[in-house]
Amino acid sequence: MMIPHGTYILALDGRQMLLFRNKGDVRQPVLATILHERAENHRSSVQGSDRPGRSFSSLGSRRSAMSGADLHEEAEKSFVARAAKNLEKAVHGKDARLIVLAAPSALGEIRKHIAAKLKDSIVAEIDRDVVNKPADDIVSVIDAFER
Repeated sequence: MMIPHGTYILALDGRQMLLFRNKGDVRQPVLATILHERAENHRSSVQGSDRPGRSFSSLGSRRSAMSGADLHEEAEKSFVARAAKNLEKAVHGKDARLIVLAAPSALGEIRKHIAAKLKDSIVAEIDRDVVNKPADDIVSVIDAFER
């Protein structure tokens, strides 16, 4: 897939977001970093209680366990929601083309939070986790993608 000049490229997982813009041309893309965010995702014991609670029945003495929340998953969902808002701010008011590369879970989550106007500018969604790859590798992944 070709990357025209001015195209935005979002690379995302549950802990890190990179937003690039192609400053080069179709034949020689040059990804310039516009935004880079990283979330702190501490151990569960630091984030909160790692043991689910117990509930008591209103009749009798029965007790039952409550399901525990996955604190890391909740933190990642929250980060992706913030990333969608930050993406909107960065691209707001611009006639944009957007390519999204994200880990599968992050891709599903960002679809829920991205604005409708911005959804229309998405030209490709690629379910690959590339946030820790160099820009040249990201370009290679996009080049290999077939719609």
